Amino acid sequence: MLRSVDLKDYMLEKPVTISPEASLLEAVDRITASRVSGLCVINEEGFLLGILSELDCLRGILDATYSQGTVGLVREHMVSENINSARISDDIINVATDMLAKGQRRRPVVSDNNQLVGQITCRQILAGIRKLGATS
Repeated sequence: MLRSVDLKDYMLEKPVTISPEASLLEAVDRITASRVSGLCVINEEGFLLGILSELDCLRGILDATYSQGTVGLVREHMVSENINSARISDDIINVATDMLAKGQRRRPVVSDNNQLVGQITCRQILAGIRKLGATS
């Protein structure tokens, strides 16, 4: 049986981030260079403002192509409402269950005042489960 552990033991402590004022093309470059599926959008003080996924970027680029406009800034394409985040002391099993129920691949981890402190992804959760000796 898998025992529960704190999220902090498996989260990425330095997730890939971007400013809301960065161009969407810069975000695409950062996503592809870092080989991640999305970015945490933070302000200068490190507070979480939103999430920008590969799909958000693709949508923005296709919209600009069809309208023959510019792709714009991250803040125009990021998700900034109803962001599901986790706290550093959350149980990894509870977070994994909620992520699975909501079809999410990643979740930002924030402090009590909403400052970004990390990120948990399906990959880290799977590694944690494997390390704890889950059996088939």
